[in-house]
Amino acid sequence: MSTGTLLAIIIPIVVVLALVAVAAALMIRRRRLRERFGPEYDRTVEQTGGRLAGERELRAREKHHDELDIKPLPDSSRNRYAQEWSGVQQEFVDRPEQAVHDADRLVASLMNERGYPTEGFEQQLKDLSVEHGRTLEHYRAAHEVETLTTGGKATTEQLRGAMVHYRALFDELLANGGRARHART
Repeated sequence: MSTGTLLAIIIPIVVVLALVAVAAALMIRRRRLRERFGPEYDRTVEQTGGRLAGERELRAREKHHDELDIKPLPDSSRNRYAQEWSGVQQEFVDRPEQAVHDADRLVASLMNERGYPTEGFEQQLKDLSVEHGRTLEHYRAAHEVETLTTGGKATTEQLRGAMVHYRALFDELLANGGRARHART
């Protein structure tokens, strides 16, 4: 067989194998992002207008998250937060709007102590989405009601729901206090 014939056979095979490898790598990366971000994957893809843009956004979140110093909570802090949450729940009976504000403040304080920046709600969502994508919708819903309480427009049922939503993220942040993720050096 001549060299030209061999090249005519080998080059297309190499190209096909390279395309298969690239496609497999993209599928693996997509599956990993879906598993890590949960429902936040679909939400981000939809908001960014496409799969590639959404996945680029999620990878950027991962990179930013890896630069954070997320740390475990000492047992004394976990106990203190659990006691504070009990107080917020008890406050709900007599002062539901204030209890929702306090729950929001307590979640932000817990996030801060764990090492999450707390400058803006949208950034909080992005930072939390990396490890807490499955409970992020709870935080969105609770924050929406908390915003309504500022104008006195939230119903008692909405306030009750906000407390349940805050509790879902609070419990996860508190439970994950034993898992540390430190910044790469």
